[in-house]
Amino acid sequence: GLVLGIYSSEKDEGAAQLTSAGDAFDRLVSGKLRELLSVCGPPLKKGKTRIFHGLHQDFPSVVVVGLGKKNAGVDDQENWNEGKENIRAAVAVGCRQIQDLEIPCVEVDPCGDAQAAAEGAVLGLHEYNELKQKKKLVVTPQLHGSAESEAWQKGVTYAEGQNLARYLMEAPANYITPIKFAEHIEQKLRSFSNVKVHIRPESWIATQQMGAFLSVAKGSAEPPIFLEIHYSGGANANDSPLVFVGKGVTFDSGGISLKPSSGMDAMRADMGGAATICSALVTAAALNLPLNIIGLAPLCENMPSGKANKPGDVVRAKNGKTIQVDNTDAEGRLLLADALCYAHNFNARAIVNAATLTGAMDVALGSAATGVFTNSSWLWTHLYEASILTGDRVWRMPLFEHYTKQVTDCPLADLSNIGKYSRAGGACTAAAFLKEFVTASHWAHLDIAGVMSNKDEVPYLRKGMAGRPTRTLVEFAARLSQDSHN
Repeated sequence: GLVLGIYSSEKDEGAAQLTSAGDAFDRLVSGKLRELLSVCGPPLKKGKTRIFHGLHQDFPSVVVVGLGKKNAGVDDQENWNEGKENIRAAVAVGCRQIQDLEIPCVEVDPCGDAQAAAEGAVLGLHEYNELKQKKKLVVTPQLHGSAESEAWQKGVTYAEGQNLARYLMEAPANYITPIKFAEHIEQKLRSFSNVKVHIRPESWIATQQMGAFLSVAKGSAEPPIFLEIHYSGGANANDSPLVFVGKGVTFDSGGISLKPSSGMDAMRADMGGAATICSALVTAAALNLPLNIIGLAPLCENMPSGKANKPGDVVRAKNGKTIQVDNTDAEGRLLLADALCYAHNFNARAIVNAATLTGAMDVALGSAATGVFTNSSWLWTHLYEASILTGDRVWRMPLFEHYTKQVTDCPLADLSNIGKYSRAGGACTAAAFLKEFVTASHWAHLDIAGVMSNKDEVPYLRKGMAGRPTRTLVEFAARLSQDSHN
């Protein structure tokens, strides 16, 4: 199969314009493609397709897909590069049509941006069907022509990183337990000589005095794991690393503060923070990025049992602060508190944590963007600029003292794990809580609860767990590595 792009004409009556690959193919078939396009209805709108059969012996089926305007670029209102997003969406639609025709291989028009085309193809075809007997045909996308093979390969690597996060988040919680998660990541990193993976057991966690993390883990029969990954891509092993921290609750029942049963199955993806940061690190290693990265993922389940945290219990974090656990379903911040304290051991250039932390984040932004709380405008700028390129957007949220007071005004301990006004500003009070465990001057907390899954909002992702914002984290790391080079 072959997927070709076509631009909308600038004026309504003008003829639509093929990409350079489309032009070349049209010459190959003696103008038949243009001819068919002109007689079979109005010009193709963005994301719409036409399928032609029998045009050329090498490509029994050709899908032509609308790319929108030719010179679409960065849209300041939308905070993304519209041209790149159009290509991702168009290519995904075209590749899925080839898959529906049960054709095992598809060549993809680079559409003027081979990286975006590759991302659209690889993300658009991904589907979790490991456990089904009846599976969709696996389609292998390839670049049509040879002009932009390096950019194409980069796009494939970025998309495969996000697909790894999607795989981990989508898999059932009895398949991805804390230890299985850690082993899966270790196996992905086995071939890299400059990566060390430490799978720390419960005894090690206890010696680190991570009392907040252990208090969540003790409610489950699954033992907790602290996954620590060191990628040494920098010129100097002693260069300050970028430290990624991810919440790794492989299943979140809410604990004694039990969640409603409706939709609880989706809480297998409550380790989305760990999945995205680990996948970003795997991708950085595959791209051989010239910087040092450390990945930290506290992994456990949050379950109700005779050993579980009870509302009102007080636990002690690694830095000595005491926490009153007023709601056992606000457990992610307990894991992150200890992991963030530990992250300060590494003299980090920046600490970036990701977590499906609060339902309040989903209420605030929905699935449009990841909420970012940060104490560093330098860090924010890098994340924001990366997200414009990837189309996986971020939005800055407030980290005011106003919210800190709501978690530090606590009857029994230094902090409460929920704000005293309960639901008001829930994402902001959660961020304020985490800030109590950070002394680094460049720290960002990404609340990814709203972008955890996809219904139909991102056209190049199928329904299911989204693996967002893995590509933005990779692009951010790439920009950071350029920074240190210059």
